[in-house]
Amino acid sequence: MTARAIAGTIIAYLYNNFLTYVPSRGLRNLFLSHWFSAFGEGCGVQMRVRILNGRKIQLGKRVVINWGCVLDGRKFAIRIGKDVSLGPECTIITIGHDPQSPDFDDRGGEVTIGDRVWVGQRAMILPGVNVGEGAVIAAGAVVSKDVDPFSIVAGVPAKEIGKRNRDLSYKLDYKPWLT
Repeated sequence: MTARAIAGTIIAYLYNNFLTYVPSRGLRNLFLSHWFSAFGEGCGVQMRVRILNGRKIQLGKRVVINWGCVLDGRKFAIRIGKDVSLGPECTIITIGHDPQSPDFDDRGGEVTIGDRVWVGQRAMILPGVNVGEGAVIAAGAVVSKDVDPFSIVAGVPAKEIGKRNRDLSYKLDYKPWLT
């Protein structure tokens, strides 16, 4: 294991086992703004969010990551646009294993989430997925394929169930106290 990998493991350990439980959004954001490859103005990462390799995570402006989410950037990047809301306990995975591999080889890809995407509680986005601008992912959905812009998807596996209004102009500003 390289010195860089050891340092990354220690940073993740400190965040995931201590700092994520500190009820100070300012302190967490300060730490994350130095750890993530990009941390946009106005972002809010609530308590009890687990991060695996923050160096591969990019957040646009005003991203809200609710409590209990998991961002797994161990091998591939996670790129999140602006004004994105990740509901509680969402999971974004960038790496897994090839079930057909006799050697249990890794398989994965980066995840990209466009601007003004809304991800419902306990949704899961799998490796290599691109979620288009303005899309909505319903609570509990498992997204294994790309999602078209302004689509509403639900289910396991997620399938399109509708379209979202394209005239979106909101800017997220969700900063609850002690979260």
